[in-house]
Amino acid sequence: MTATFPTRATSWTPPTRRSAAIFAVKVALLRARRAIIDLADSAPRLTHAAVPPAAVMAGESRTALWTDAEATERSWQRGKVENLRIAARALDGLVIPAGATFSFWRHVGPPIALRGFVAGRMLREGCMVPATGGGLCQLSNALYDVALQAGCRIVERHAHSRIVPGSAAAGGRDATVAWNYVDLRFACDHDLRLTVGLDAESLVVRLMGTRAAGGAPEPKIAARASDPAPRSCGSCDETGCFRHGRATPAVETGRRVFLLDEAWPEFQDYVRSNRTGDDRLGVPIAGGPARFRRYAWPADGFADVRNAPAATLQRSLAQRMARQQGAARRGAELAGARRIAMSLARLLRPEVTSLVVAQSYLPFLWREGRLGGRAFTVLMTRLPIGVLQARLDAAAAGHPERRTLADFRAPAWLAEAESEALAAATRIVTPHAEIAALFGERADRLQWAQPIPPVSRRTPSGRFIAFPGPTVARKGAQAVRQAASALGLAVMPFGSRLEGPDFWSGTPLVPPGDWTGALAVVQPAIVEDQPRRLLAALAAGVPVIATPACGLDPQPGLALIPADDPTALIEALGRLI
Repeated sequence: MTATFPTRATSWTPPTRRSAAIFAVKVALLRARRAIIDLADSAPRLTHAAVPPAAVMAGESRTALWTDAEATERSWQRGKVENLRIAARALDGLVIPAGATFSFWRHVGPPIALRGFVAGRMLREGCMVPATGGGLCQLSNALYDVALQAGCRIVERHAHSRIVPGSAAAGGRDATVAWNYVDLRFACDHDLRLTVGLDAESLVVRLMGTRAAGGAPEPKIAARASDPAPRSCGSCDETGCFRHGRATPAVETGRRVFLLDEAWPEFQDYVRSNRTGDDRLGVPIAGGPARFRRYAWPADGFADVRNAPAATLQRSLAQRMARQQGAARRGAELAGARRIAMSLARLLRPEVTSLVVAQSYLPFLWREGRLGGRAFTVLMTRLPIGVLQARLDAAAAGHPERRTLADFRAPAWLAEAESEALAAATRIVTPHAEIAALFGERADRLQWAQPIPPVSRRTPSGRFIAFPGPTVARKGAQAVRQAASALGLAVMPFGSRLEGPDFWSGTPLVPPGDWTGALAVVQPAIVEDQPRRLLAALAAGVPVIATPACGLDPQPGLALIPADDPTALIEALGRLI
């Protein structure tokens, strides 16, 4: 069925308690009636799936999130955006098979506080009033628009009872919804997939299918004359209305949240320099035992009263610090990062309009729709997953015998989610030169924290080189072994021997210890996140041979060579000898 409200308001009178009570009774009866109808003829429950490779754009809608400049309306607008985030998570990725009927409420569900919905603006009795779940009509309007573009058959659609000047309703392309009796339903004769998301400024709705937009003629819809703008409880000065005063929101500016992970000294300085008194911090752990030092932010100034619960922390950090290595360790790290991300996401209340987020949490928060409608900065500790895995794939193809080059790959959805989130990020913050170069003008390059150098450097023996390790192919271990053999040098290796216990067989080794007497500290890495020992060597005056993958700028004492290139490493060491 296709339906519209029978009448439109042309003038405004203040609502009364009596009219509000009558309205509530009508709503209850209509909800009961729809529930009975749906028992006999309910729309199907659709499933989620990835976008088919051959899919084309069948319809697209992009509408602004922040449309009211009035300060008194900010709270309701933030509430609307939060409600859109929740609904988008329910609808994004739905597949609508040919002939099946899509129902807005069948998939969004009741907009109640227990499901996370908050107060937003809703048109009721000629007024814009605060109501839990308010603002979802922006999504239903967009869905109706893309359904028309895709040539869908409209099964049920209701126009708004009052026309707001400049709105979609003025053009006749609106579809109001009210749980559960005012629904939007449509069907199509070919398969479609729905994508719904929010960027910092817009709600974006798309239908992907086998036919491009315009493949079927859109129905002609007559424009409707606009009514005077409805009164809003956020700014109305009608003191005689029973809603006056109690519905007026507090005027708040947007809040910023920092969701932090690894406690790099560079990021500690960045947070201290950029945090304001109103910002909230979410950290994995404040202080804490030495075994969690990598994730333990200093207790002075970095603790948050609503950081991740202790049980979640212990479980997640234990996974990330597990003794297993290789693929098992990488998988444990991802699982731990997801748990902490979802726990810290509780800080992302509707009033949060911007955030600074650790890279490890990014794909999980993006996939859950928590970053939509917000400007966000990313603290990056490593290459993007897609870039990292492509580099390792290329190295593995050239050296299939090096098993650790191909021992772990993140799920495709994770790499895709991170790539989308990084493309939407406002700024990228990192001390790593190679990572910063990937993002051009969007990157804010931090200076690496400089270690305190030793009082004096021990006289180099010229007989050994120090390898920061671990002994794994992606750190250039094979090139180090080959260069040491060619030049008759011993190696002081640090870290685990992940290439096997016999990897250094035939190579003279120096037990890990005072590396300041080394001929050089060598790291011909394919990928490297934290060049801490290289920085310490440069501070101590020890020559360093490394690759651009180590994230350091050219400087005195540093020789940059291609990654995992034994010939280049031998030449660089030969110059030192």
